Amino acid sequence: MTLTSKLAKMGLFDARVPRYTSYPTAPQFSVDTTGADTRSWITAIPPGSRISLYLHIPFCRRLCWFCACRTQGISNNGPVLAYLSTLKAELSLLADLLPADISLSRVHWGGGTPTLFEAAMMEDLAGSISDVAPLAPHGEFSVEVDPNEIDQSRVDALAAAGMTRASIGVQDFDVEIQTTIGRLQSFDVTRYAADMLRASGIKSLNTDILFGLPHQTTEKIAASVQKLLTLSPDRVALYGYAHVPWMARRQSLIPSDVLPTPEERLKLFETARQLFEWDGYRQIGIDHFAVPHDTLAVASKTGKLRRNFQGYTDEPAEVLIGLGASAISRFPQGYAQNNPSTSGYTKSIRTGELSTSRGHRFSEDDKLRGRLIEAIMCDFEVNIDDMVARFPNREAHIRALLGRAAAHFGDIVQLKEDRFQVLPDGHALARIIARHFDAYEMSSAGHVSAI
Repeated sequence: MTLTSKLAKMGLFDARVPRYTSYPTAPQFSVDTTGADTRSWITAIPPGSRISLYLHIPFCRRLCWFCACRTQGISNNGPVLAYLSTLKAELSLLADLLPADISLSRVHWGGGTPTLFEAAMMEDLAGSISDVAPLAPHGEFSVEVDPNEIDQSRVDALAAAGMTRASIGVQDFDVEIQTTIGRLQSFDVTRYAADMLRASGIKSLNTDILFGLPHQTTEKIAASVQKLLTLSPDRVALYGYAHVPWMARRQSLIPSDVLPTPEERLKLFETARQLFEWDGYRQIGIDHFAVPHDTLAVASKTGKLRRNFQGYTDEPAEVLIGLGASAISRFPQGYAQNNPSTSGYTKSIRTGELSTSRGHRFSEDDKLRGRLIEAIMCDFEVNIDDMVARFPNREAHIRALLGRAAAHFGDIVQLKEDRFQVLPDGHALARIIARHFDAYEMSSAGHVSAI
C-alpha cells in the first residue's frame, strides 16, 4: 500500500475535523458562561502577571469571497469611528478590573482590516491600550496589514506605537485565482507594503498563503511561493482553503467545480512545503514555516510552541483577553467569547457591562485532553512524563488514551514508555489523530477537511 493510499484509508481526504486552535472547540461553547464569569476570571489574574491582548476589528473596505471570518463591509469610516469609541470603552472596563502591575507580552490587532484605521485613530487606540498596561520588555505588538489599505502615514503611526511585527495576507498572486476569490492584490502592491514596513523599522514580517483555491495548480502555487520568497518573510502560514458556503454565504460566489480535489490539495501543499524548506525555512507544526532564527522556530525547537486562536505562537502568557465583537478570551478557568454581533457587542459595552455571550468552563478532563491535543498539533508527540507531572493523579487515564490511539493508528504512530510519537509519514494526519482525544461529539458543522 502506498503512503497516499494509507493516508486516504485513515480519512485524510474525506474527514472533516477542527483546526484545534482551542479545546474544546468553539462549537462546544454555551451561554452558560456569562460576563460574571469573565469578570471573576479577570480579577483572579495574579498581580504582576503578563497577559496577552487580541483586538478584533471586523470591518473591510471590500469583502473577499473566500473569507469565513466575522467581518462586514463598509463604504465610509463612520462605523469604524463608532467602533473605535466602543473598543476604548471596553479597554476602560478592563483596566478597572485588572489587578496591579499587569504588563502585556503580546498585543495583536486582527480582523477584518485593522489598517482601515486612519493614522490618528491608530494613535488613539494604541494610547488607550498603553493606559491599560504597558508592553513588557521583549513584548510583541503585531498588526494584520492589508497592502491595499495602507500608506506611509499609517505605517508611521504603527511604528511610533511600537509595532514589532506585521502580518500580510497574500493568498495567491495568480490573477485568475484572485478574480475568482474576490481578492485582487498584485505582487507589486504587496512588495511595496512590505518594503514600506521594513523601511519604517518594523523588522518582522509574517505572510499567509492558501492552498486548495479555485483554479490552483502546482505550477501556479509554485510561482506564487517563489514570488513570496523574494519578500523574505520571517514566517509563513500555509493554510488550506476551507470551502464552507453553508457557514460563509459569500463563498457561494466561488464555483465549487473549479476547486482542487483532496488529492490535488495534498500535492499543492507538498509543492509549497518543499519550496519553503529548500529556501531554508523550518516547518512549524502542520502549516507554518519560519526562518531558523525566528522566535516561532526557536519555540518549536525547544518544546515551547503553543497553539491559540491565532494559530501557532510562542506566547508564554496563560491569559489571552479578546476585545471587540466576537473576540475570544482564554483564561486558566475557561473560554469567554464576546457577542459576535457588532450591535450586540456595542450595546453591552455602552451600558458598562462586559460583552460575554457564551464560553466554556474547563473541567480537569478538558485540560488534560486539551494538552494532549496541543502537543500533537505542535510537536507531533506527547511527552508522557510531562503529562503525568501536569496531571499526577491521571497517569492510568493518560496511558489508556495513548494506548487506544496507538492501537487505532498503527504504524504511523509509535508508543514508548516515555512518549507517544506521530511518525513523519503520519504528520498529515495530525488533526485526525488529535480528534481521537476529543471527548465531545464531532459535528460536520464548522469543521474543515483534514488537508
